[in-house]
Amino acid sequence: MPHARSKSMGPMTISPFACVLSALIVLLATACPALGYVPNSGLATQRTGAAAAQTYIVLVDPPPAASLQHSDGDEAAHRQWHESFLLPAVAGGVQRRVRHSYTSVVSGFAARLTAGELAAVSRKPGFVRAFPERRLRPMTTRTPAFLGLDPGRGVWNLTSYGEGAIIGFLDTGIDENHPSFRDTGMPPPPSRWKGSCQPPVRCNHKLIGAASFVGDNTTADDVGHGTHTTGTAAGRFVEGASAFGPVPAGNNTTAAGMAPGAHVAVYKVCDAQGCFESALLAGMDAAVKDGVDVLSVSLGGVSAPLDRDPIAIGAFAAASRGVLVVCAGGNSGPLPSTLSNEAPWILTVAAGSVDRSFRATVRLGDGEVFQGESLTQDKRFGSKVYPLYYSQGMNYCDYFDANITGMMVVCDTETPVPPMSSIEAVREAGGAGIVFVNEPDFGYTIVVEKYYGLPMSQVTAVDGTKIMGYAMKGSSTTNHTATIVFDSTVVGVKPAPVVAAFSSRGPSVASPGVMKPDVMAPGLNILAAWPSQVPVVEGPAEPYSFNVVSGTSMATPHVTGIVALVKKAHPDWSPAAIKSAIMTSSSAVDNDGHPIMDEEHRKASSYAVGAGHVAPARAVDPGLVYDLGVRDYAGYICKLLGEAALKAIAGTVNLTCTEVEPLGAEQLNYPAILVPLRAEPLAVNRMVTNVGPARSSYTAKIEAPEGLTVKVEPAELEFREVGERKTFTVTVSAAGASAEQKLAEGTLSWVSHDHVVRSPIVADSSIALI
Repeated sequence: MPHARSKSMGPMTISPFACVLSALIVLLATACPALGYVPNSGLATQRTGAAAAQTYIVLVDPPPAASLQHSDGDEAAHRQWHESFLLPAVAGGVQRRVRHSYTSVVSGFAARLTAGELAAVSRKPGFVRAFPERRLRPMTTRTPAFLGLDPGRGVWNLTSYGEGAIIGFLDTGIDENHPSFRDTGMPPPPSRWKGSCQPPVRCNHKLIGAASFVGDNTTADDVGHGTHTTGTAAGRFVEGASAFGPVPAGNNTTAAGMAPGAHVAVYKVCDAQGCFESALLAGMDAAVKDGVDVLSVSLGGVSAPLDRDPIAIGAFAAASRGVLVVCAGGNSGPLPSTLSNEAPWILTVAAGSVDRSFRATVRLGDGEVFQGESLTQDKRFGSKVYPLYYSQGMNYCDYFDANITGMMVVCDTETPVPPMSSIEAVREAGGAGIVFVNEPDFGYTIVVEKYYGLPMSQVTAVDGTKIMGYAMKGSSTTNHTATIVFDSTVVGVKPAPVVAAFSSRGPSVASPGVMKPDVMAPGLNILAAWPSQVPVVEGPAEPYSFNVVSGTSMATPHVTGIVALVKKAHPDWSPAAIKSAIMTSSSAVDNDGHPIMDEEHRKASSYAVGAGHVAPARAVDPGLVYDLGVRDYAGYICKLLGEAALKAIAGTVNLTCTEVEPLGAEQLNYPAILVPLRAEPLAVNRMVTNVGPARSSYTAKIEAPEGLTVKVEPAELEFREVGERKTFTVTVSAAGASAEQKLAEGTLSWVSHDHVVRSPIVADSSIALI
């Protein structure tokens, strides 16, 4: 057996930019000093003593009406009110100043404070709550076709490619000169748009807003993440797109985002040092005031209570103003309960694969072949075979005490992407090429990156075990050979989609009783726009305008773009209605017609895939929607966390728990149903709104596993007009479940002549009624 090794990254040398890419793929906090990521349990600013200052987000009541009447404007009045909490300065101390003044998504400000100064602020009239900010983590040519988006027809034709919709991005900035953001043929932004471009950026009809809330005060993307996510959601058509080198013959290489006709506004809240919550909240505050239709947030941190999560707090106010916030679910899978961005008013996105492979086939001397992947395609390599070398004692390729000159070397990995240190070790020892074997936890998920130095292929753990067995067969290894055949880009791969191993899983910690994530979208090995001035890998500084990156960060903008298409088709729909349309129209099966699988090729749980994989063509015409309003969410908050939490979350909406009916999670009119797994029947109520044909008839279709009984009353719904609402009750009982059963999953589908409106039903023994 290979020698045991710690799961930590160890002392390997990693370039600053390699850290950036790793951080975008999975949560490798300890390995990325360039970004300064902290462990999951840490805060962004570490206190070194009682008097050390750190940044706090301070929530306060809105300014008194009198101060608004006597100020030079609303913004000035709020800033003066916020600064009043910091005056007078403590004798002999530092004069503190407001770093960000929030007026839209929350009422409050951000400032650096010591513990003593925070105590003084908290005693002032109007103070609500304060919490230290955390550092968050930044969490395509094939995906439009994979999702059924075709130029000149279907949903793109119906929605004019999202023309007129405005998408806001909270990210690392943008490469404004990238061809994905040219404005040829685009109309000007709608008259309701209030934003602008921060100099020296010049707005056009595509990029209509750009602002920075970080220290460098520029909107330039020196990381690449923001350009990639923006291009994925709304990039224009760019022909001949290729991540590295010439375009392979016969491949469709026209890159486009999900909503190529939409306008984009970029709010830089991250840089190479990381993403801080105070800046993110400032960006969200500006975006909502500017007039965006949807916000894309490919960032996240460790799960936090909703009333202490700035993204959740800001998203609540955004939803109250008609703006749906789409967020990454996190990259801490496949462990359970690892989600970020879990509030029920947020659309939380999981990540899956697409039907494309950057094929690098490993061919053994005995004729067996294994389909690995590699972005580095060396066409000359497959014409020759090489001795195959594998050592259990040196399986991680840290060093070699044997002669491997001219050999193909098999190396284990303990991270999602092979470390450069292993490649360097093999190269320096004279190896001819490498076969990297996935760590077991990642199963069939292969995360690719660009490498220089040696030809390589990355294979699954299952295939890697077979290759190792061949290399070690018998007493002599001299006759064991292998080569790598590079087949460029292969499309139509099955099965797809498959849940990516890194994609975080439910159940939700912050929103118990609410089914999360909501949907899955392409997030594995996504090709999209990249700033040419940002190197993609350690090695030769070749400029590339496209790059392949993985993460729920990449899945999120796919859904954001689809939200823009739905918003274009239905401008009067609420954020909850749009979210419902995307969830209930999603697909539960892969391109082979089988239930979507997880990284181990087992049937994926709803805690991994959500309601299903996004299906844009169906999302614009869902038939029925489950709608929710601010008062519904407020009732949920009151039931879960109480009055103080509602004041913190809904401060700008001015609701109290005496004004709303407390609402348990199971009774929230959510498009997914999550209940405790118990023998006693539990009845939950739902209401649907007809957004399809005026005269429609729907019949309930139940799919329930053995041991779970589900009853729907009434079992038929008759509609006579658009906008008509109908209520129904779903009663769930697990009286037939075994004592060992912990989870039971089924579906409720409302079926008409033209529509199938599908909702997952999950009964979980770990869930309790609140």
